[in-house]
Amino acid sequence: MWKHSTPGIPDELFERIEEVPITKEEVRAIQISKARLSPGQIVYDIGCGSGSVSVESALQVKPTGKVFSIDFDPKAIELTEKNMKKFQVSNITIIYGNATEKISELPIADAIFIGGTGGDTKDILKLCEGKLKSGGRIVIGTILLETLVAVLDAIGKLKFSSIDVIQITVSKSRKTSTGTMMLARNPVTIISATKI
Repeated sequence: MWKHSTPGIPDELFERIEEVPITKEEVRAIQISKARLSPGQIVYDIGCGSGSVSVESALQVKPTGKVFSIDFDPKAIELTEKNMKKFQVSNITIIYGNATEKISELPIADAIFIGGTGGDTKDILKLCEGKLKSGGRIVIGTILLETLVAVLDAIGKLKFSSIDVIQITVSKSRKTSTGTMMLARNPVTIISATKI
């Protein structure tokens, strides 16, 4: 369905429902680039939501790679399954449950995305440090300032280097009866780092 090698699949191509968040295409494209994915890699998508990051990651790591998508919301699991089928990717394993309980069961990862976690981001980050291979990348998307502060505090105490923090504010055009206006979306802060 997506014939391009670049990330940034338009949001409207994904199956969506109001109650399940989606990482917007511009933010997703930057997160994928920060993970520095290659064919054959093992990737976690923790708090997979609609599965947009999982699908994009699966396309980047090719059929020789593997994506493990975790969420505790049954609606997110169902939506990720629908998007996996829609984009015809078969290298995603969808896991229903609490990430703090499921991470230990997974193989060592080359890259880990942490998204919506229900407030457990700091604990999940600590668990992920032990599951990420040396030189592997971690990418954390945050909306709340409290989550950002907790992540920066935790990541500074763990075995990570090249810690990079960026904030993205995207405005999208919308046609009105008199012309085109720009509508701002909520800013997203992305923290990325390399496991020492």
